[in-house]
This record gives sequence, structure tokens and C-alpha cells, in this order.
Amino acid sequence: MESKYKVADMLLFGALLLLSTLHVAFYLYNPNQRANFYFALYTMAEASAFFCTGFLDDIGAHGLRLGMDIVSYASLQIGSVLAVRALYSFFYLRVGRIYYALWIANIFSLLLLMFGQGFHWYPTVGFMLLVTAEQLRITVGALRQAKRAAGIIALGFGIAFVLLLAFALLSVVQPEILRQEVLGIPLHTMLTFSAFLCPVLAISLFLACRFALDSRLLMIKLAQVRRLSAQATAQQEEKQQLLAQQNELLEQQVQQRTAALQQTLSNLQAMQQQLIQSEKMASLGELTAGIAHEIQNPLNFVNNFAEVGVDLLAELKAGPLLSLPDKERKSAAELVDDLSQNLEKITYHGKRADSIVKGMLEHSRASRGERQLTDLNALADEYLRLAYHGLRAKHKDFNATLTTDFDKNLGLVELVPQEIGRVLLNLINNAFYAVQQRQRLGQAGYRPEVCVATKRLKNEQVVIWVKDNGMGIPEVIRQKIFHPFFTTKPPGEGTGLGLSLSYDIVTKGHGGTLTVTTKPGEYTEFAVSLPVSQEHVQTQTLSYSI
Repeated sequence: MESKYKVADMLLFGALLLLSTLHVAFYLYNPNQRANFYFALYTMAEASAFFCTGFLDDIGAHGLRLGMDIVSYASLQIGSVLAVRALYSFFYLRVGRIYYALWIANIFSLLLLMFGQGFHWYPTVGFMLLVTAEQLRITVGALRQAKRAAGIIALGFGIAFVLLLAFALLSVVQPEILRQEVLGIPLHTMLTFSAFLCPVLAISLFLACRFALDSRLLMIKLAQVRRLSAQATAQQEEKQQLLAQQNELLEQQVQQRTAALQQTLSNLQAMQQQLIQSEKMASLGELTAGIAHEIQNPLNFVNNFAEVGVDLLAELKAGPLLSLPDKERKSAAELVDDLSQNLEKITYHGKRADSIVKGMLEHSRASRGERQLTDLNALADEYLRLAYHGLRAKHKDFNATLTTDFDKNLGLVELVPQEIGRVLLNLINNAFYAVQQRQRLGQAGYRPEVCVATKRLKNEQVVIWVKDNGMGIPEVIRQKIFHPFFTTKPPGEGTGLGLSLSYDIVTKGHGGTLTVTTKPGEYTEFAVSLPVSQEHVQTQTLSYSI
């Protein structure tokens, strides 16, 4: 009887080894078909299992026999998981969590098999039922999706699942039935051999069907090639007849190309004028920077000496002036006070001029900015909090409601985060200034609120809205807010360059738009529209400082 088992095991070993070798050759011939690779591994593992069981009875040493038995079970289980991976490749499915869970269950069942007491081969049978159920699920799913020849594999794994389930049930309910022989072979051996052989035969038939179908498709394509070749011959004859017509068309095309070249020449001349204008603007920026630097030096002297003069007058008033007679001291003190006030005004306006000069320098400065994929929601939220806490640090009694409405599907946007951050900071600061000015009017029931929202549009654009319920902008002023040096703020509180620089960053630097809608006395809303990808915008942009 043992010789019959050995012959059956060796026959299965030889068949599986032959299939494994064949599919390795298929994979080496066409590496793109990775299904052949996984099927080769699957059949190799199954062949190793039957090789071990074939020589199991010839081994006398108990330890070596136990090791060969464990290797046999491990090869069966690993081969079954590789069969699942082969099915994923057969039906072009994505490997999911179930596949990795099967590996974990495989390791757990092998540990139970090696170290569990009284489990015998039950962990392997349970694991094989689990894997066969997953294999059956994949093939049935492929069958529902009308995958070609998937029914063959589904039938093979279905039979294997039924046989394994029958084996498991009989081993628990009536194990003596499994010891009965059919054709001289115990029933349990016949069930297990059939359960392992059915999927292999099903997959082989599946590959045979696929090969036959591919061959049929190749024959169809060959017929199409022949038909196209005949058509090409006929077309070649027609081309000879069309040569005369093409000669006439060539003259027309030459005329059209001449007109196109003339248009291109006109465009180049216009572009040349634009380049000349750009050079003039660059030279103007350099000139502005030079003038600003020249003004900065004497302006610093004016500011410094004015501050020193105030200090000296304070010392004069606190020292030598006290030694004068009362009448003269009173007159001198009045003169010193007037002189101090004049110097303070000089200092105040000098600092105002200094801020304007610095704004001119920033406006004329050009530096390289790197674009990177940025989370615009996080950037807008960061600058909203930064602007609010910065204002609260200066005015502790100021409070406002911060509202955000960020699009969760906004995704990453390609931009220069430092530049767009400056734009957002400038717009948000202006919004806080507007609500703060309206709050000072003391309107009953008024609550300052600043809202920042984002949204991704269908035309590959993203929009950022900065809205406040402040003073609003009158129509006369609204036409000028993006002009350089235009400001409605009192002296010392604004240079008139913030919105101008923001407009340049958005439109010139990022190829977007910056618009404003407002209603005087109710609200103001700025909308910054940016393209998601900056491929059509110049990769090197000017970086503007606010």
C-alpha cells in the first residue's frame, strides 16, 4: 500500500514540476505576464510538498520525518497563498488586505501545527479551506465580470473547496469513513489529492483556453494585416494619380506658409517691442532702487539728528534752563517746547518717508522663487491665526469671529508659498483693519467677523476668499486700490504698496486673478484665483516683498 502512495505522490510531483518548469519558461519568454511567474511558484511549492510526502515513509529517524512532514504542510500552505497571488495576476486585480491577512493566517496555522498539542493536521485543513474560499471568491467575482474562461478556474476551486470541506466534516463526524479504500486507495488520500490537483488542472485549462484564444486573435490580426496590405497597394496606385493634384496644392500651401511667416514676423516684432519695454521697466526698477538708496542716506541723517535734537532740548530744559530768571526761563521754555514739537514732527514725517522708501526698495526688488506643491488650506489657516494674534498683541481689547470654510477636496497646489503667504497676510490684515475701524463707530449689535474660504473649481482653478463685515470700499476708491502708493489709512499706518504687490504676485507671478467685491458699510470680499498647476506660467517668477 505504501508503494501505491509513493507512486501517486511521485506522479503528482512530476506533473507539478513539469508545469512549474513550463511556466518559468513562459515567464522568461514574456516577463510582462507575471501570472506565469506566480503560477510557477505555486506549482513548485505543491511539487515540493508531494516530494516530501513521497519519501516520508522511507525515513526512519523520527526528528527528520517530523521535519519533512512540517515542510510538506508548509509547502502546501505557501503554495495555496501563491495561487491566490497568481489569480490576482490572471484577472488583473489589485492586491488587497485579504492577501496579506492570508499570509498572517498561514504563519499562525504553521505555528499551531508545529507547537500546538493535539491539533495534528487540523490547522492545515482549516487554513486550506480559508484559502480555497478566497480563491473561489476571486474566480466567481471574475466570472461575474465576464472575465474570459474564468468559469474553468471557478469550477476547479469549487470542486477543491467541496472536497476539502467534506474531508474536514468527515474527519470530525465520522473519521472511520476516511480510512475506507476506494480502488485500493484510502478515501482521505483520494480526497486530498483530488483537492490539490483540481485547481492545478483548472488553471492549466484556463491557460490553454487563453493560449487558444490568443492564437485565434493572432490569426484574425494576420488576416487584417493581409487586408491592410492589399489596401496599401491600392492606395499606392491612387497616390500616383494624386501627385498632380498635390503639386497644385503645394503652391497654395507655399502661399499660406508665406502668409504665416509674415504673421510670425509681425508677432516677433511685437514681442521685440515687449522685450524692449520689459528692459525699460527693469531699468526703471533699478533706477528707482538707486534713487531710493540715495534718498535713504540723507533721510537717516535727518531722522537721527531730529531725535538727537529732541534729547538735547530735553537736557537743556532739565539743566541750564533752570538757572535763568523766572521770566526769561518761562519764555525760553516755551521756545524749547515749540522747537521740540517741530523736531518731533520732523521725526514722524521722516519715518513716514523712510517707510515709503523701503516700500519702493521692496517693490523694485526681484528674486527667484521656487514653486512647490502646497496645502493651501493649511497655509490660509496659518496666516489667519498669525494675523489675528499679531493684532491682538497690539490691541488687547480687540476681538473678532474667525470663520473658515476650506474645501476638503482642494488637494495640493503648485505655487510659491512665501509669496502667496504674503498675499494672504496682507488681505487678512486689511480685513482686520476694516472690522476694527467699524467697531470703533460703536454700532449697536455689531460683531467683527473675518471669513477665509477655499474651493477647487472644475476648470483646474482654486479660489481663496477673504471676506470681512467691515467698512466696505466706496466705488470711487475701489478703482484705485491696486495702484502703487494709494492708501486710505492714516499716515504711519500704511504705505499703499500692499495691495499693489499682492496684485503683481497673483497675476504676474502665478498667472491668476485678484478681484474685489464690496458694499460700503456692509462687507468687502477679495477673491484670489490660482491655477492648480503652473505649467503654462513661467517657471521662474518674481518674488515680491510686502
